[in-house]
Amino acid sequence: MPLVIIAIGVLLLLIFIMGFKLNTFVSLIIVSFIVALSLGMPMGDVVKSIESGLGGTLGHIALIFGMGAMLGRLIADAGGANRIATTLIDRFGEKRIQWAVLFASFIVGIALFLEVTIVLLVPIIFSIAKELKVSIVHLGLPMVTAALATHAFLPPHPGPTAVAAEYGANIGLVLIYGIIVAIPTVILAGILYPKLAKKIVPTAWTREGSESFGVQKTFKIEETPGFGISVFTALFPVMLMALGAAVDIIQPALGFTDNMLVKIIRFIGNSSTAMLLSLLLAIYTMGIRRNVPMKNLMNSCSSAINALGMLLLIIGGGGALKQVLIDGGVGDYVAKIFEGSAMSPVFFAWTVAAILRICLGSGTVATLTTAGLVLPALATIPDVNLELVALATGAGSAIASHVNDAGFWMVKESLGMTLKEAFGTYTVLSTIVAVSGLVFTLLLDLFV
Repeated sequence: MPLVIIAIGVLLLLIFIMGFKLNTFVSLIIVSFIVALSLGMPMGDVVKSIESGLGGTLGHIALIFGMGAMLGRLIADAGGANRIATTLIDRFGEKRIQWAVLFASFIVGIALFLEVTIVLLVPIIFSIAKELKVSIVHLGLPMVTAALATHAFLPPHPGPTAVAAEYGANIGLVLIYGIIVAIPTVILAGILYPKLAKKIVPTAWTREGSESFGVQKTFKIEETPGFGISVFTALFPVMLMALGAAVDIIQPALGFTDNMLVKIIRFIGNSSTAMLLSLLLAIYTMGIRRNVPMKNLMNSCSSAINALGMLLLIIGGGGALKQVLIDGGVGDYVAKIFEGSAMSPVFFAWTVAAILRICLGSGTVATLTTAGLVLPALATIPDVNLELVALATGAGSAIASHVNDAGFWMVKESLGMTLKEAFGTYTVLSTIVAVSGLVFTLLLDLFV
C-alpha cells in the first residue's frame, strides 16, 4: 500500500505541475500533505514533518548553494568565465575545438549552475561556430554534456550537495569521486556520442543556433581577468574540499593524530568554510584587485541570490516530501523489500532516482525524494560507501531529459533544434551521462 500511495503522489505531482501548470514548490507541499495523511500520519505531526524536512534540507545546503551562486556570478560578471573559455579554445586549436569546449565547460561548470553555464557559454560558442563555419550543435553538445555532468555529480551544485548531506556522506570525497566518474562520462557523451548522433539526426548539424539567445554580455579580452587567476578562483573551492578529503583518506591509513594542522586543514576543507573563503577570494581577484567598486560586486552577489529564491524553495519542498516519506514509514517498507534483494545499494539508488527524474523532470527534486526512500535501506547494510551512493543518485537524476525538464527546452532553444533533433541529441546524451555515471561508479566501488 505505501508504494501505491507514492505512485499516486507522483502522479498528482505530475498533474499539478504539467496539467494545471501549478508552481513546483506549491505542488510539492500540497502532495506532501496528501501523502502524509494517506500514509496515516497523525494530523498533529504532518506540519511538523513538512517543516522539519524543509528546514533540515535548506539548513545545510543554503550556505553552500548561496555562496556558490555568488562565486559563479562574480566570475561571470568579471569576464573570468569568458577568459577561461576563449583561452582554452585558442590553445586547443580548430581541429580539437570540441575538446576545448568540453574542457572549458567542465571548468566553468564546476563553479556555475547548469542554466548559468549554458547561458554564459552559448554566445561564445555561437561566435566560434560562425568563425569556423561549423554547426552550433557541433560545439553545443560537448558544452551541455560538461554542464550536465558537473551539475549531476559535483558539489557545490544543489543536487549532489543536498543528497550528500542527506546520506551523511563526505562532500569532499563526493567531489573527488565525482570528478573521477565525470571525466570518462563526458568524453563518452560529449565527444563520442555526437559522432553517432550526426548520423541519427543529421539535420541538427545544419542548425546555426538562436542568435537572439546568444546575444549576452560581451567582453573585450584585454578587459577580462587573466586565465590563471580565473581558473584558480573558479577551482579554489574544489582545491580546499579536495585537501580536506585527502586528509580524511590519508590519516587513518598512516595513523596520524588529530594535531592542530590536521584540524585546520579539516576546517578549511569543510564545504561551507571552503565556499566562504572562495567567495572572499573572488571578491578580491574578480573585483577589488581590478578596481571594481564594492557596490558593483555586492550587486552581482545580490542578483545571484535573487535568482535562486524559488529554486531554494523547490529544493526545500523536495526535502519536505522526502521527510514525509520517512516519517510515514515508507522508507522502512522499502527497506524490508530491499532487505531480501541482492541489488547493490548503488544500483538501487540510481534506479529510484532515474524513475523519479523521468516522471518529475527536476533532477534536484528526484535526488531529494530518492534520499527519503534509500536512507532506511542503507541502515540495514553494513559498510555502505555513502559517497558512491550519493554519486549514483546524482547519475540517476540526469537520465532522459525531456519535455518536463526546463533544461531540455533551454538546450533545444539555444541550439536552434527541432523537438525530434533535441530528443535525438540531448535526451539520448543525458541518458548516456546517467548510465555511464552508474557504470563508472560501480567500477569505482570495486576499488574504494
